[in-house]
Amino acid sequence: MEFCPLCNGVETLIVECPNCQTAMEDQGKVTDFFDDYSAYMDIDMMKMYDGDANSLENHECLHYFYCYTCHHEETKAMKD
Repeated sequence: MEFCPLCNGVETLIVECPNCQTAMEDQGKVTDFFDDYSAYMDIDMMKMYDGDANSLENHECLHYFYCYTCHHEETKAMKD
């Protein structure tokens, strides 16, 4: 298992919304939104279902970013 700096609170990432140029908020791992228990599942196993076929091999953690101003959503791959 690798170490995601965003998940562990070591780093923050400021992502600017492409629509309104306000700062988007990191909502956490994409896989945490699958169901009520997905946040408690093994991280490496969940990477097999996160929508990126290579996230496990590339040691990437997909994070969900949301803009509260214009409701734009996007994901960013963070290097573990």
